[in-house]
Order: sequence, then C-alpha cells, then structure tokens
Amino acid sequence: MSVIVHRANSRGVGEHGWLSSRHTFSFAGYLNPNRMGFGTLRVINEDVIQPGMGFDTHPHRDMEIVSVPISGKLAHKDTLGNAYTIHSDEIQVMTAGTGIRHSEYNASQEEEAHFLQIWILPEKNGHQPGYDQKRFPKADRLNQLQLVASPDAQDESLRIGQRAYVSLVDLEEGSALEYKPYREGNGLYVFVKGGQVEVGETELHTSDGAGITDLSDLKIRAKQFSELLLLEVPMA
Repeated sequence: MSVIVHRANSRGVGEHGWLSSRHTFSFAGYLNPNRMGFGTLRVINEDVIQPGMGFDTHPHRDMEIVSVPISGKLAHKDTLGNAYTIHSDEIQVMTAGTGIRHSEYNASQEEEAHFLQIWILPEKNGHQPGYDQKRFPKADRLNQLQLVASPDAQDESLRIGQRAYVSLVDLEEGSALEYKPYREGNGLYVFVKGGQVEVGETELHTSDGAGITDLSDLKIRAKQFSELLLLEVPMA
C-alpha cells in the first residue's frame, strides 16, 4: 500500500471576497505540477460562498462533477432546465458531457454556504449532459459506508460516467471501518470533512486528504467524531 498525504495548509488558496476557496489539486490560479490530480480524480475544491453570492452562468464539458454541501444551501440552475436548491443532506451530480452551462449561488441571504466540489474525468468523452440530486440521510452513514455515486447506481446511489465510487461515512470516536475497494486496481482518496482519523498508519485532520494506491483493504479509525468523503477512482 502506498499513501500520499495532502495537508489542509498545503492547498492552493483563492480569496475573492465573496468566495474563499481551497484547492487540493491545481485549479484556476493555483498551479502545482506535483498536484494535478489523483488518477481520474482531478479537482477537490472546498468553497465558502458569502450570503447571496455565487458563480454566474459558466460552461463545463466532459467532466463528472459531484457537489457535497457541508453547511448552508446552494441554488442551481442549468441549460437543461434544472433549477433546484441543494441542501446539506443532499448530493448533486452533473455530467457535463458534450456541454452544459450552469450557475450556482448561495441560496441564503444570511448564512454562508460551505461545500466541496469534486471533478472526476469521465470514462469516455461525449456523454449526453445530465443532472441529478438526492437526499442521503446522515443516520444511514453512521459508522458505515453510504454510497452516494457509482457507475451503475448501485445501492440507490447517483449514477456517474466513470468507474468511480463516492461514499460518505460518519465515525463515532473510537469506531473503525474496514474499506474494501469496489474494483481491483482503483485507488482511494480520503478527504476529512471534519474530525481526526487514522487511515492505516497515517493520521489525518479536518480538510486533510490522502491518496492510497495498491489497495486491498484499509482500516480507518476515528480518534474523535469524524465525517469523511471517500473517492475510489481508476488510476488511469
């Protein structure tokens, strides 16, 4: 097993007044040739948007985009005719495919919106654009995996156009989880939404990430109550 660690304070920084962003991998004005992604995982951005502010309509193409709200709510509108609000107990998946334009705004005029945006390269280009979102109750991920996105929508997860598996798990202090990969040869990226965990022999804290390859199974143990995002992706 091989582990590469990305500490929270090593990430790229984007401060724009209305938006505070941290980039695990190279993005926008942050370019680090050693941080271009992890296999087919290309982007993990942790964004905080001020009340009433957001991203004007902009295009995407040939990317699987997963949004994971941490707190607050986002108002989404796109050229497919979708107009929804995404809350902190929901997951949003957007297949950019041959092209889609969308906007995202903080849906509150009083509270910040805090969320993670994940970009995964698709298995093949040219998919038909698509959008979906779904509520995933917190109670269903306490001390167990909650699969929220997968290539075949298994376990009532959202479908994405890559052989990737996106899961959430909340671990109580002292509890442990054995992670076994869905597909041989995939790598696993662990992102700590909050808390403190041991991933194998590696200790991670809030907003730290770790990419693990040559994975057969892995033990994750919580040193305090912790919320994790697990991204299993093809490495090529």
